[in-house]
Amino acid sequence: MSTDQPATRSANVNVPNALTLLRILMVPVFAWMLLAHPDDDGWRLASTAVFVLAILTDSLDGYLARKHDLITSFGKLADPIADKALTGMAFIGLSIIGELWWWVTIAILVREWGITVMRFVVLRYGVMAAGRGGKLKTVLQAVALTLYLLPLSGVLDVVSWVAMAAAFVVTIVTGIDYVREAVVLRRAGRARA
Repeated sequence: MSTDQPATRSANVNVPNALTLLRILMVPVFAWMLLAHPDDDGWRLASTAVFVLAILTDSLDGYLARKHDLITSFGKLADPIADKALTGMAFIGLSIIGELWWWVTIAILVREWGITVMRFVVLRYGVMAAGRGGKLKTVLQAVALTLYLLPLSGVLDVVSWVAMAAAFVVTIVTGIDYVREAVVLRRAGRARA
């Protein structure tokens, strides 16, 4: 009898989940760095570095989980929470320090958390997988937030505005698409029942 058994899906102690936990722990560190020193270029660069490192752990944990079949229930739940906590703190922090309009932050956060809650509600009818639009939204938000966090001025400041405008539009449009998909999924689920 061979002892070389593949890891079970229920083993929550693994590298992808550790990266997710690290991302969650980085949120208050990032928040303190940004909010305690908003006008210091050195601290802004450091807080941007923490944000970018945390964002990169999101890509890495997903890649490792899929490659090594380490997808767990904990990861499925904690990963989107970690993502929303990190980007949510970036949006809120930028609004607190007066660099991003509150209406942009509120609209994006209502969409983000609303879609997350909606996905859990319709889970009994089926899984709403992230599509290309959702992935594009995530990349655009990460780029826009990174540019806003950096102490930019002049033409580069305009680039950050354009990136945030693109992220905002794609966030809202994909949110509408997810709502439409949820309605279809729910109707199909009810028709089967």
